[in-house]
Amino acid sequence: MTTKTKSTAQDFIIEGANCGSCVAKIEKALNSVQGTQNVEMNFAQRTVRVEGKAYESTLIKAVENIGYSAKPMSNESDQDALDEKAKSDEAHYKKLMRNMILALGVGAPLMIYGLIFDMSVTTDTQRIAWFLVGIVTLVVMAISGKQFYNGAWQSFKNHTANMDTLIALGTGTAWLYSMCVVIAPSLLPEVARHVYFEASSMIIGLISLGLAFEVKARGRTSQAIKRLIGLQPKTARVIRDDQALDINISDVVKNDKVRVRPGEKIPVDGDVIEGSSTVDESMLTGEPMAVRKKTGDKVVAGSINKSGTLLFKATYIGSETTLANIINMVKRAQNSKPSIGRLADVISGIFVPTVMIIAVLAGLAWLNFGPDPSIAYAVVAITTVLIIACPCALGLATPMSVMVGIGKAAESGILIRNGESLQTTSKITTMILDKTGTITQGTPQVTDVVTFNNSDENTVMQRVASLESSSEHPLAQAITAYAKKQDLTLSNVADFDAITGKGVTGSVDGQTLLFGNKALMDKYNVAVDDATDQAQTLASHAKTPMYFASNNKLMALIAVADPIKEDSTEAIKRLQDKGIHLVMLTGDNKATAQAVAKQVGIDDFIAEVMPDDKVNEVTKRQANGEIVGMTGDGINDAPALAQADVGFAIGTGTDVAIESADITLMRGSLHGLADAIAVSNATISNIKQNLFGAFIYNVAGIPIAAGVLYPFFGILLNPVVAGAAMALSSLTVVSNANRLRFFKPNKA
Repeated sequence: MTTKTKSTAQDFIIEGANCGSCVAKIEKALNSVQGTQNVEMNFAQRTVRVEGKAYESTLIKAVENIGYSAKPMSNESDQDALDEKAKSDEAHYKKLMRNMILALGVGAPLMIYGLIFDMSVTTDTQRIAWFLVGIVTLVVMAISGKQFYNGAWQSFKNHTANMDTLIALGTGTAWLYSMCVVIAPSLLPEVARHVYFEASSMIIGLISLGLAFEVKARGRTSQAIKRLIGLQPKTARVIRDDQALDINISDVVKNDKVRVRPGEKIPVDGDVIEGSSTVDESMLTGEPMAVRKKTGDKVVAGSINKSGTLLFKATYIGSETTLANIINMVKRAQNSKPSIGRLADVISGIFVPTVMIIAVLAGLAWLNFGPDPSIAYAVVAITTVLIIACPCALGLATPMSVMVGIGKAAESGILIRNGESLQTTSKITTMILDKTGTITQGTPQVTDVVTFNNSDENTVMQRVASLESSSEHPLAQAITAYAKKQDLTLSNVADFDAITGKGVTGSVDGQTLLFGNKALMDKYNVAVDDATDQAQTLASHAKTPMYFASNNKLMALIAVADPIKEDSTEAIKRLQDKGIHLVMLTGDNKATAQAVAKQVGIDDFIAEVMPDDKVNEVTKRQANGEIVGMTGDGINDAPALAQADVGFAIGTGTDVAIESADITLMRGSLHGLADAIAVSNATISNIKQNLFGAFIYNVAGIPIAAGVLYPFFGILLNPVVAGAAMALSSLTVVSNANRLRFFKPNKA
């Protein structure tokens, strides 16, 4: 066994954990190990992640000391770890099915016999026959129920109790009472000489069946991870020494030249250095439209090359790729618990001992106040209470829904960092939106060219672009990009001068050129009255009008704007329909902010804000009791994203913004924001349905099992029915969680 100290996260497969109360015990035991920093157990997957520098062997020993077993998951690759987990689950499933067949093979005939004949012990022949049945039942319990009795014994040694404790006590009580009837019938009243061997076998069989179905069903919750891992090809075609080599993906190194042909998956992240093609990035963004890629563009691992051949330089490989980071983020989020889930774990932890007390009280009540044979009724009540109260469904309620919900979000290009963010998103009352790059495209573009004095548009743009070619101002970049798109040849500029707050001047081909705002025109006495109305109209549509003059004569009015994304207005309407108050923040001037806000339908906006102002706005609204979400894409948004109750980063933005956010929207659309809220609402509703079902089942089931209906209706629950109901409740929770797999956030 390895004893190497590790500083990275270690993943283990846990065996023997059968209820929510096991989670708290396992996490507590691992947290107590020296060097451990953080422990997160995923009960639905029966895996645990341990961060810190603890020895692997020490961690395994800590789990074994409290009655469970742990084995390390493969560290070779996510696919290997997933395959290993699948094999472990398949082996566990087959074992449970064998246990079920054996237990029900004995228990079912006994139950059918009991429905037809009396199972009382009155003669020596019956005593011998039932003694043999008791031995056979004991063998069944030892083989099919071994995991429950081992778990109960380990819990007893550690002064705790769990689901295994309840099953062991319930089935053990039924068997011991029945053997007492067979061996020493004289100790009991004649009417109480009834055996319950079928209950012990049937309960173990039904619970094993329920657990087997649960293993199968919970395997489907990992579909999102499996699909993501399956996106990465096994091999890559690299060009080394002018030769094409097909090598294992793990052998690719940075700066390798990688070639992908049409229809192939891109193996690692990189920058295109040759060729052009369309690439399907839907796995990353949730956006179905393929994206055009050319020299200088970035490509990401897992996306699919559609049409042409691309040659690119590898920039991020292995665990550094965008796909690997997405997989890691989804896995971490699926392991984390929202507060509603931690509450369920706490309740599960105290539920088992409470049930044991209730079972004892129910037994005492039947012994003292029940009809004859009171001892038989007491045994039935105790056994039934212990079995029906097993909190399996309670422990599964949250993690199953979180796993499916976060996986569903990932399929839509929404990366949720943790379970708490998932829960809080459903409570958001106010959403603050940055304007540039969030509502708008973030790249200024020339939108209008209005010419005057018989000037030619191409000539105007050639002159203006020549004048602005040496400027780094965003508006200048929009002008030069427009000229490049029109294939205009730029001229050399003489006497260039930039006048702060007004514009630029210079000479081209002997002509004195002016380009800037009205203040620049006024400075040089250029008449612009003919353009005033057009300038005001353009400004009212969130466009920045700029004047161009040649030899002090107005030649054109050029408007530059940061266009609103095509789907921003529709997405904002979706958010408003959910009852969320929207606020737009921008560093732009008030006129531009007002125009953009009006176009997209936002009434509340604040202009000319600095980064600190954004944080203050979030804090102010939080102080007023609002649950605030913040959406942005730039470095200046990072502080506000961190301060907000939930920060949403547009994935096309900066790494700093993404790292500061709780949720990353991999596509640049605000529909991703509406989808994230829809997934959150659906997941939290699903969790509440599961918790309600599990609580109601236990709250309603325990009194009935204890016999409160007997005095009024003569109803006393059979222990076998309780075992079947308990298994069914877990299966119901798992099935309900899997309903989320069919949820369509954009149609919610």
